Amino acid sequence: MSHLFSPIALGPLTLPNRIVVAPMCQYSADDGRATAWHWQHWANMSLANPGLFIVEATAVSPAARISWADLGLWDDGCEDAIAGALRFARGVAPHTAMAIQLAHAGRKASTEKPWVAQGQLIPPHDPHGWQTVAPSALPFRAADPAPHALSEAEIDAVVDDFAAAARRSVRLGFDAIEVHGAHGYLLHQFLTPLANQRTDAWGGSLAGRMRLALRVFDAVRAAAPDIAVGMRISATDWVNGGWDLTQSVALATALQARGCDFLHVSSGGADVRQQLQIGPGYQVPFAGELKRALADAAAPAATPMPVITVGLITEPSHAEDILVRGEADAIGLARAMLYNPRWPWHAAAELGASLHAPAQYLRCEPLGHRGLLKPD
Repeated sequence: MSHLFSPIALGPLTLPNRIVVAPMCQYSADDGRATAWHWQHWANMSLANPGLFIVEATAVSPAARISWADLGLWDDGCEDAIAGALRFARGVAPHTAMAIQLAHAGRKASTEKPWVAQGQLIPPHDPHGWQTVAPSALPFRAADPAPHALSEAEIDAVVDDFAAAARRSVRLGFDAIEVHGAHGYLLHQFLTPLANQRTDAWGGSLAGRMRLALRVFDAVRAAAPDIAVGMRISATDWVNGGWDLTQSVALATALQARGCDFLHVSSGGADVRQQLQIGPGYQVPFAGELKRALADAAAPAATPMPVITVGLITEPSHAEDILVRGEADAIGLARAMLYNPRWPWHAAAELGASLHAPAQYLRCEPLGHRGLLKPD
């Protein structure tokens, strides 16, 4: 059997295959509410039956959004809108597990849609802008207005916002929750010394800088005790003196000890000086190192926390090889799924596996691959 099409358990959630659609912001919400775009996008990403589809970064408060058009889950209106999109997607693709990524953008919030002006911060006086927050009053770009450094009470409120959104996620019926601790957003800002220059208990030492990420995980875990809860991290900032793989190992092992169900490994996003070394599978070595560290740290006879890798993995043979070599436990796809939402079907054909498919689409099977698609 193909490794890519073998089952895997993420805590209480068992996936039929190891294809994970990574969260991708759509910048198409209306005041945080899911729209018709989300209905079709979620159904489209789920239709070819990847093991798991993770809904885009979903803000835990209005100020937590990356842009004014981001999806949110902070009130009943947001919850009701997501319920409709989720119900529609599951009606089309009942075999695909659905997760939601909960996020706070911190100092990278209040930006314009990327196809209008990539990463351009909108000032607070603009109708589409607001005051950003961060661990320290350091802007992401030198020309940006400085963010507000969070007080102790405001940090407590952020944790409460994550917990409240987690409770809503459970009520909605999501199969898993991913906490967003990557890509230079708020939890990552607290982790990296490039953004966190606090001298209190929330900064300074590695333990201080990890404190918010771990506290948010604990709060989400407590709010969602019966479903899978994981975290996405940036393994390195790609900047000297920043967050790095050694610190990521410390965070990952702390998460595993707290009962984290999976680790989704990406990189970068915290500093404009980053020097990424991009190529096919360029983040896989980080996932491999973290996977080995988690195995070493696991209790005797315990199964280590599964690791998802992502980043320019576009070919089924490459995805299979990563799993065969033991560099990761599951494969995250993003742009490849936008370009070809039927990627799982093509991968199954190449690797000799089969997948569920709507009966309406069975006649699309290519010659020589009869039996590839199984009717729902």
